[in-house]
Amino acid sequence: MTTDPTTTWTPLRRDGVGVLLAHPPTGLAQVRHWGRDLGPLTGADLEALAAAGDRQTPPGTIDAAAHPALLPQETDGWPGRPGLLLVRDGVPLTPAWQPGPVTADAHAAEVVATDPAAGLTLRTRLHLEPGGLLGVEHALRVDGGSPVEVQWLEAALPVPTRADTVTTFSGRWTREKAPATGPLPRGSLARQTRRGRPGHDQPWLLALSEGQGRPRDRDGAVWAVHLAWPADVTYRTDRLPDQPTLLGAGELLRPGEAVVAPGEEWTTPTAWFAWSDAGLDGISARFHTFVRSRPQHPRTPRPLVLNTWEAVYFDHDPARVLALADRAAAIGVERFVLDDGWFLARRDDTRGLGDWEVDPAVWPDGLEPLAARVHGHGMQLGLWVEPEMVSLDSDLARAHPDWLLQDLAQVPAPDGLSFRSQYVLDLARPEAYAHVLGQIDAVVGRLGVDFLKWDHNRDLVDARHAGRPGVHAQTRALLALVADLNARHPGLEVESCSSGGARSDLGVLDVTDRVWASDSNDAVERQDIQRWTTLLLPPELVGAHVGPPTAHSSGRTVDLSYRLATALTGSAGFEWDVLTCDEDEVAVLTRFAGLYREVRSLLHTGTAVHADVRDPALRVTGAVAPDRSAGLWTVATVATLEDARPEPVRLHGLDPDARYRVRVRDEVGAARWGWVTPPWLAAGEVTLPGRVLGDVGLQIPALWPAQALVLHATRV
Repeated sequence: MTTDPTTTWTPLRRDGVGVLLAHPPTGLAQVRHWGRDLGPLTGADLEALAAAGDRQTPPGTIDAAAHPALLPQETDGWPGRPGLLLVRDGVPLTPAWQPGPVTADAHAAEVVATDPAAGLTLRTRLHLEPGGLLGVEHALRVDGGSPVEVQWLEAALPVPTRADTVTTFSGRWTREKAPATGPLPRGSLARQTRRGRPGHDQPWLLALSEGQGRPRDRDGAVWAVHLAWPADVTYRTDRLPDQPTLLGAGELLRPGEAVVAPGEEWTTPTAWFAWSDAGLDGISARFHTFVRSRPQHPRTPRPLVLNTWEAVYFDHDPARVLALADRAAAIGVERFVLDDGWFLARRDDTRGLGDWEVDPAVWPDGLEPLAARVHGHGMQLGLWVEPEMVSLDSDLARAHPDWLLQDLAQVPAPDGLSFRSQYVLDLARPEAYAHVLGQIDAVVGRLGVDFLKWDHNRDLVDARHAGRPGVHAQTRALLALVADLNARHPGLEVESCSSGGARSDLGVLDVTDRVWASDSNDAVERQDIQRWTTLLLPPELVGAHVGPPTAHSSGRTVDLSYRLATALTGSAGFEWDVLTCDEDEVAVLTRFAGLYREVRSLLHTGTAVHADVRDPALRVTGAVAPDRSAGLWTVATVATLEDARPEPVRLHGLDPDARYRVRVRDEVGAARWGWVTPPWLAAGEVTLPGRVLGDVGLQIPALWPAQALVLHATRV
């Protein structure tokens, strides 16, 4: 064989995924395979595999790295983006790594490398979690010499060069998680965010696939990465002529932000890598299985929510809010959330942030009567907060102007720049952290608050902490603050809202229980926002509310039945003044509440399924029970269908050998279409084998734009 006989191997295997780590006698470990589980391999198999994949026979050499290391760098002959960039005393520092001990079991390995001359130790952990999701973290310790600045430290893994298409995400406020697919460009490319939060235009996930066009939902190989970090990020690809393609991600750091002194260690956020040979639904299955396996994942049924924002905005009239709570309870709402406007001087969005005390001018008796009414109805009480922010017109800012996460010479902002008329509070300052924790802790404890809608409505513009860039320190402080509140109030749930979906990653979900996917309650827009948010997050974690007939974010008016059907693709609720509903609408909402309680266990524990459809106006979103006893699908249009006879809709994921009764759940109201109605739909139901439903499907009518059918399949 041509391979170095001193190379050793560490195989990792779980849930259909395999990772092969090679440990050469010098330098860092290398990932030689990540993808399908190759099964148990003998030593001879591994040596043969290495020979089959090597490019050059010794003693011949090439002017490039034979295989990229866990942290590829120029001294290895790696011509792409380095995995690690360090600076010491103003000069780039390139470690000469020596292999250290390897600790491993079937699912995880920790690899240690050192550079004694530079006083550096690197620990890299790779771990396969339930579902086959692969997590990668690096930790760099400085043991001697002068401090070291980490300019970046990223996780990157090789993927086959046949992966020639890239899918990333962008968007804007009320149009988050918009996918963009195209040919994978050659060279080393980085997609970055510099907002201090991931942002509405965040990459969200970077995926490589085979063949042109967007990855398919149900088949085809996909390799994807997501960084669990609720701040600035870099997503990277390297497609080079003499190397495997690399896919990776890491935290974006500004100059001077990450300086590691001797005796200190710098750790990276987790980069989560998912491989699938079953298209995008296979990627979702890996993420959803892992997320649901976490000990902090919500185990109770996800309550039906009513949030007051679009009902009252800042106009808090206690009598009207109490009446709203009464109507919500009568409909079947289980969580009542009082949004912005309850605290001192908060009559508009220019004042009051930072003063988390009930405003007696609006609530002369405090919020205790509301809390009693809500809890008396058996509902949970939720409260809106934005603890990371402060208004200049607030008691807090007047008392502590130096607590701003800002170059104070730039306060107030130059004319023409408002940054949402608010500033960021430097939570990395212990006194500011303690103040916020004390105020939120007090109101949660006094009122028995069950749920916090935790908003974050502006970017961290030129964030400065102690004279240095402060995004990293602020983010760590935020995660610690939420964790502290959770520890003080067991059972408290927190929703991550950031002007909608600008902070909805797996990092913030380490300490929160739900995300608000978007400030758009336009159900047409929500069809895609929900679909792409649930690519990573299981639907029980994604708020999906029913807005009023005309959406505030788009001016579009759509039927109630469509708005209700769309809400079934996530954790449902209302963002609507239900006091304005007539008797017929209240009756429909009440029926919907009963339907949601009936099917939420299926929706929130089931396997996500989508149908590859040709018509760009058609959306098919479903969930199939873990035992395949049932499934629920929302079949929706976002525009006029192309054909008078639409393509049949296939209901994937069912047991092919079982028979299923499929019926329309019309509790949401009736969908509308032209005069041609398929016979099964006219009858209201049909019974067919799962194989037929998955391979042939059901003929649907030519639904009008913004119409939806809710289909429920149950095994018979």
